[in-house]
Amino acid sequence: MTRIATAPNDRPGSRQAVAAGNAVEVRGIVKHFGDTKALDGVDLTVAEGTVRALLGPNGAGKTTLVRVLSTLIKPDAGTAFVGGYDVLRQPKQLRRTIGLTGQYASVDELLSGYENLYLIGRLLDLPGREAKARATELLERFSLTEAAKRIAKTYSGGMRRRLDLAASMIGRPRVLYLDEPTTGLDPRTRNEVWDEVQRMVAEGSTVLLTTQYMEEAEQLANELTVIDRGRVIANGGVAELKAKVGGRILQVRPAHPAELPEMARCLHENGVSSATFSPDDGLLAVPLVDEQQLTTVIGVLGGRGFAIAGIDTKVPSLDEVFLAITGKPTADAATTAAAGLVKEPVA
Repeated sequence: MTRIATAPNDRPGSRQAVAAGNAVEVRGIVKHFGDTKALDGVDLTVAEGTVRALLGPNGAGKTTLVRVLSTLIKPDAGTAFVGGYDVLRQPKQLRRTIGLTGQYASVDELLSGYENLYLIGRLLDLPGREAKARATELLERFSLTEAAKRIAKTYSGGMRRRLDLAASMIGRPRVLYLDEPTTGLDPRTRNEVWDEVQRMVAEGSTVLLTTQYMEEAEQLANELTVIDRGRVIANGGVAELKAKVGGRILQVRPAHPAELPEMARCLHENGVSSATFSPDDGLLAVPLVDEQQLTTVIGVLGGRGFAIAGIDTKVPSLDEVFLAITGKPTADAATTAAAGLVKEPVA
């Protein structure tokens, strides 16, 4: 990953007029890699002082978009402004407003953790005293104080990742890109990263987060954008996107799990085409459109003589929303298994 320099101050008078209150504005961005269209007319807006989570399966175009917005690659068509700066016409000014942590940690292995952060601070034009203070502060926040004087070459993978995250935040960037920042981190460290992101947003930073951890998106994001095959296929808040897949899910546990395929087939024949089942969990699941559908499902199953051991309703998880919208599992697919969505096609 390329480390992008950021700085706490812009050059005044050079920013373009964009909609008030927007930190990122993307319109019709297209990017090809040979015959592959990685981005196919992407539109995206991120309000200042918010976190926008960019979700999508592997290969959807998330990282390509982040690289365009970081000026690491040029788009083939479309426009994009970050902090009021044009990604094509004002790349130098734009880079001084952003921070970036890519999917893989990028640190100088021959420097200590403290020296890595101090060097980045000085490159960002921080005065020596402030660079020292900021490096010490972030080392403590990311539980690296004890290893501060050790060279990064001796760090574990998780420690390097934390150091990389700290480096992207040292200049207090106005816009911070986090590309799957907590992949491979233990739960405690992940919570530390979340706390630091929330602290930066409270101080006025804007964050564009790509992730496949649904818990992370729910914890941090104000708004979500789902991208697949280079196109935006859904936008909205967590509650809004959950409402798109039916709001609630009816879960039926049969007394005889072997009857699950026949129960699902029976519901399909009676117009309940959304019924799916999970043999592993022993559950039949039906997204509820309204209360009448609940009565219909129970009536059909009871009328056919199926013995039911239990009935429950639940609000869909964000994993289920993702699966319903894209038709593809996320990195948290294991959590989806407990929810009872599509696991096996009904013959």
